[in-house]
Amino acid sequence: MGEIELWHCPDARSFRPLWALEELGLEYRLHLLPFPPRVREPAYLEVNPLGTIPAMRDGGTFMTESAAIVQYLATRYGPSDLAVGADDAAYGAWLNWLHFGEATLTFPQTLVLRYRQFEPGKAEVVADDYAQWFLSRLRHVDRALAKGDWLCAGRFTAADISVGYALLLARQLKLDAKFSPAIQAYWTRVSERPAFKAAKAAQKMDLSEALRS
Repeated sequence: MGEIELWHCPDARSFRPLWALEELGLEYRLHLLPFPPRVREPAYLEVNPLGTIPAMRDGGTFMTESAAIVQYLATRYGPSDLAVGADDAAYGAWLNWLHFGEATLTFPQTLVLRYRQFEPGKAEVVADDYAQWFLSRLRHVDRALAKGDWLCAGRFTAADISVGYALLLARQLKLDAKFSPAIQAYWTRVSERPAFKAAKAAQKMDLSEALRS
């Protein structure tokens, strides 16, 4: 294992691994980039030919999927309460929520982001449809929270990082006005965590300084 490096755009999907790094108390080197980096920082394509965010390098390991990076960090650098063991009854729920946050909650929001912020007026009906899709899937989180403060295992885990980021994105897209009281309270719990605040602070460093690192 070598130095952990994370390529990140403020409040992009890469916030998930940044938050996980802070929760785990790991040392890392942060490369802060303007969004979208494949357009605004073409040299990034030498790091990640896909041009997507995040990218993480840990020694000989290179990864580009945000939920997978969170899972990797939680299990590779354990034991940690962020992970749920394979012998735990909550293991399946943990994996499901971890990937639900990206595949089910973040995906539809990327289309809202595209057609409301980057290409406004081009496909407003698509943006509206996918906003409603996101909100309908969010009801599944509501049902889970009826059983406790966190999504699974009776504690904050990497699954909450994954789903918590989807709520952060929803707030950026102004979809949070339709959060239920339970979802809003959950958002307050995750966003008040010291590691969440530390990740927010880390991404505020000056971009020109970050690009020289």
